[in-house]
Amino acid sequence: MLTKLFGFDPKLSTVRTEIMAGITTFLTMAYILAVNPNILGETGMDKGALFTTTVVMSALATIFMGLYAKLPLALAPGMGLNAFFAYTVCMIMGYSWQFALTAVFLEGIVFILLTITNLREKIVDVIPETLKNAISAGIGLYIAFIGLKSAGIIVNNEATLVSLGNLSSGSALLGVIGIVVTSVLLVKNVKGALLFGILVTTLIGIPLGVTCIDGVFSVPPSVEPIFMKFEWSNIFTKEMIIIVFTLLFVDLFDCIGTVIGVTTRAGMVKNGKIPRLKEVFMVDSIATTAGAMMGTSTVAVYVESAAGVNEGGRSGLTAVITGACFLLALFFAPLFLAIPAAATAPVLVLVGLMMMGSVLKVNFSDYAEAVPAFICIIMMPLSYSISDGIVLGHLSYIFINLCSGKFKKVTVGMYILAAFFMLKFLV
Repeated sequence: MLTKLFGFDPKLSTVRTEIMAGITTFLTMAYILAVNPNILGETGMDKGALFTTTVVMSALATIFMGLYAKLPLALAPGMGLNAFFAYTVCMIMGYSWQFALTAVFLEGIVFILLTITNLREKIVDVIPETLKNAISAGIGLYIAFIGLKSAGIIVNNEATLVSLGNLSSGSALLGVIGIVVTSVLLVKNVKGALLFGILVTTLIGIPLGVTCIDGVFSVPPSVEPIFMKFEWSNIFTKEMIIIVFTLLFVDLFDCIGTVIGVTTRAGMVKNGKIPRLKEVFMVDSIATTAGAMMGTSTVAVYVESAAGVNEGGRSGLTAVITGACFLLALFFAPLFLAIPAAATAPVLVLVGLMMMGSVLKVNFSDYAEAVPAFICIIMMPLSYSISDGIVLGHLSYIFINLCSGKFKKVTVGMYILAAFFMLKFLV
């Protein structure tokens, strides 16, 4: 029954491992429950309704992923995409949040069409094998950087962009302690090391004043203020086309990069092929469309899914457990939201380390392969974007190989994809 429902394979995992992996994934991405309402709330949207929508869409999309695609991938309103929604579309461009939701809805419809026609799968097949390995390593650096930044171990610096934070107190100190604690658990081969690392770090944060528990139970607010609030009057404008294209581009390659990175780490990629990729894309597309109807920005596959994979999750059961945790959070929000960023940061850092292993598959003795791979890897954390890393890695692969006379390595599909990439810089 478990195999039929979730693609569970007792040779690869156990039910206990899948459950632990699902909880771990949830805890590493539970920050979205607080962050998404705060970001989108700046547009004038009801924060209480946003909390409920964020939970419900994350839960349903992730459970759907587990049952339909049968992979350990979790979804939620995407970071970066919600910031583009709030700060660029609404605050800078001056459009209403209803207009922005309309753009997200249109994006979802286009994605469904691209998935039905298999175009999204063909894009994945076009990406060179060396870049697929680089993507996994690049995402490793990217999520490690996110973890260090969220804990305050790395902070903004006007002169140098980033610098080391104050490690002697507060969130940064807790983050350092968490990295040590979780690393020791990993070294000792403790089952559920990442999950226990989060819980132990959260408890240590209480006397440090970082973990603050304010209640246990809560009643979920209504989504009525933001449900089905579309604005169709400006859908044929140039601005709408640009907004939809930007959402499409970022979500498309963030999703592709995340799926490649997580499944590569899980050892699921066989002969360059990702299992049930079309189903993954369909879930992602439907979730985005439904999310717009429920009143949130683009719903996307989360790179934090790698935390569950590293905990041993290999089937859709992991995703279903993560989704169930989101549903529980509807009624236990104060308890889940008490977990500080400094407690989940160590997991992101260590998962980043684990994902770096794919870099060993890059042929560094062949500079035509190594340089594009390195550009892809380094640009993800430096540009704070998975999609930008993929774009620059792919374009550099084509230009370097063409200029070196290695024309046969560049396929027609690569040229078409490169032309699409160039639109990102021209629009």
